[in-house]
Amino acid sequence: MKKEIILWVTASMAVMLALPWLAVTFVKGDSGMAVCFLLFFAVNPLYSVITGVFAGKDVKHLWSLPIVSAGLFLTGTWIFFDMGETAFILYAVVYLALGIAAMLISMVIRKTTQM
Repeated sequence: MKKEIILWVTASMAVMLALPWLAVTFVKGDSGMAVCFLLFFAVNPLYSVITGVFAGKDVKHLWSLPIVSAGLFLTGTWIFFDMGETAFILYAVVYLALGIAAMLISMVIRKTTQM
């Protein structure tokens, strides 16, 4: 179980911290804005849902994964874009809601299929 948590926290660090750093460091100008839109509206929400679905397999031990993912997103954007920008809080809340909803749906589906 601990290996899975470490794996998912490492993956969350890669997606939520490394990808914004790569976008800021290597993509300049208007292309950087397009990459940020891709991150904020496609990659990060999809990753939040995937994390939630995985956490739904064992909610008792993995309930914190959506929270960690959203927290890392907020940390990464504040470090690499603009510290204290309140718009990123809204994004983090949406990613958290997506992760928790996916976790709950996955949990319900898993319990109904086990019966």
